Amino acid sequence: MLNEHELRAMVVSEMHLRRWPQVRPPASIVQFVRVLDPADREEELAAMRTLPSAGPSGARTARPRHLDGVLAPGIAFTWERHSEASTITLFVTGGAAAQPGLGDALAWAGSLPGKVIRASRVQLVADEAQALVLLPDLGFASGDLVTCHIGDGPPGMAGAARARIWSDFRLREDGFGLVLVAAGGMAPGALSRTLQRLQELGNYRNLALLGLPVAREGWRALDRIEAMLAETNRAVARPEITDDDLLEDVTRLSMELVAQASASDFRMSATAAYATIVEERLAELNIAAIPGEVSLADFTQRRFLPAVRTCAAHRRRAEQLSQRTAQALALLRVRIETRIENQNGLLLASMERSATRQLRLQQLVEGLSVVAVSYYALGLIAKILEGVEELAPRIHAHVATAVLAPAVLAGVWLAIHRMKRRILGPEEGK
Repeated sequence: MLNEHELRAMVVSEMHLRRWPQVRPPASIVQFVRVLDPADREEELAAMRTLPSAGPSGARTARPRHLDGVLAPGIAFTWERHSEASTITLFVTGGAAAQPGLGDALAWAGSLPGKVIRASRVQLVADEAQALVLLPDLGFASGDLVTCHIGDGPPGMAGAARARIWSDFRLREDGFGLVLVAAGGMAPGALSRTLQRLQELGNYRNLALLGLPVAREGWRALDRIEAMLAETNRAVARPEITDDDLLEDVTRLSMELVAQASASDFRMSATAAYATIVEERLAELNIAAIPGEVSLADFTQRRFLPAVRTCAAHRRRAEQLSQRTAQALALLRVRIETRIENQNGLLLASMERSATRQLRLQQLVEGLSVVAVSYYALGLIAKILEGVEELAPRIHAHVATAVLAPAVLAGVWLAIHRMKRRILGPEEGK
């Protein structure tokens, strides 16, 4: 009955927490985190839809981002899609040895498309006494062992039960990491939330660290670009190098920066976003350190934060080089504009000298024209006066011509200037 927006179901679904099912010890949790390309995503979604027991969280969504269901008795699963990865988690009740169908479930989960960025096992026991019995057989590296208490409330809160974890965060022979957890009397709901945050901490940590190799490789590229930029800045101050050569150098430098940005910007942005989530999950775990032991917070700060800072430094350096390249381009533009202005000034000076010469030549031609026209006019008048002298001897033709010469010159000069004004206009004819 409602004319719904096509994204309403997705928006409502995003506002609900994708919680794990409640877990009780003894139990095992197996999780795969995969990075997928578009083809892998379609193949994975098709595989999820073939599961008869899978029900989407928000079943009205055409392309669900969360599914949960049961693969076999005692083996539940959840699947969640992220921006560039997906997570599938198996929940094995009673531990791995108690469920004969676990092998098939692991084979199915391991066959899904995508490249695994994290695969981990969480072995859950009831208390620390049981955990200490299992600990020697798990083969943790003693020099890298991380252990601490984690909980759903702040340390020291009255009546709050807290779990304890052990792990060396190393890959084992089967390709999985292993975490041992003692529930420590935590309620199933609180324990489930705490374990989910613990796993998300590790998942987002690995996704964030995908940026570290990119930053290290990009650092060498930025070194080369910085050397090119320094050479270009020195060349701008050398007048013997042409503007075309400088423009070619700056263009090549800009293309190098654009290529570097295209190769690293997404990864650096993703690393920053994932690092923020890691910090949030670390705070939500409410870690309580054990005296003399390395806590999860210590391990993260010593190993993870330096890598994140390296990625952030790479991004800042790339931005600074981009700004300096823009400054070099601005200097080159100023150099070219100054050169053009100087050329325009020389051209205007040359045009002014040419106009002055043309004006003087014009004035000379006008003077010569007045003399020439006056000469021929006086010659004509002299002929006329000579004829009149024959009829009237009192009139002296030469004297009359001499008297009329100034008037003829003035008349011719006025006539020429009047014609000039009519042709060129009042201002130019002056």
